[in-house]
Amino acid sequence: MKKIILLCFLMASVISLHAQDAKSVFINMPDSLSPLLTKVNREDFADFLESNMKAQVKNKMDKMSEMKTLTKDYVYLQTTPQSSFQMKLLQLNDTTKIICVVNTVCGPACDSRILFYTTAWKELPVKDYIELPKMEQFFITPDSTQLEAFNNARAALDFYLLKSDLSKDSSDITFTFASSEYLDETAAKDLASFVKKALVYVWKEGRFTLKM
Repeated sequence: MKKIILLCFLMASVISLHAQDAKSVFINMPDSLSPLLTKVNREDFADFLESNMKAQVKNKMDKMSEMKTLTKDYVYLQTTPQSSFQMKLLQLNDTTKIICVVNTVCGPACDSRILFYTTAWKELPVKDYIELPKMEQFFITPDSTQLEAFNNARAALDFYLLKSDLSKDSSDITFTFASSEYLDETAAKDLASFVKKALVYVWKEGRFTLKM
């Protein structure tokens, strides 16, 4: 009897580990977290890509959504022309992974929302895994001769927009300062020299931290 119980436990462990790949996790996403796509849609995406076909499906709004990338730990979807979905499996420890999801909407300036879940899609506190960059972290400190120009350029900003991108090839996440995208061409150009192009955060010991 003990041997049977042990065998069942080992089989369950293998099944659980197998289920912790991006394809399985994505397909089993609750419909409540995927308002435009059904489970059949999500299955079709994977089937199309695995058959070397263009992975497009009609979503619940009768519009086209497309899976652009699927790897063992990463998913990228163009859900609508103005929105995208990214998902990355991150190793929390030797036996456990968690899901990082980035939903981005562009209109035309882009803004992203980051969420974390267990592989069973139970939501986790964002603050436990990342402290999102503040707007000031993107600014390049000007010298005294440029201070007035910097203050004038910054005054054109009304709100903070942050675009986020998970990496297909690593566990990094890149943040882009997107507030400039809603400014007119002159104001955006004036601000550009005072803004870092991007901030990269690395996944280390179960948390995203700024890459130094």
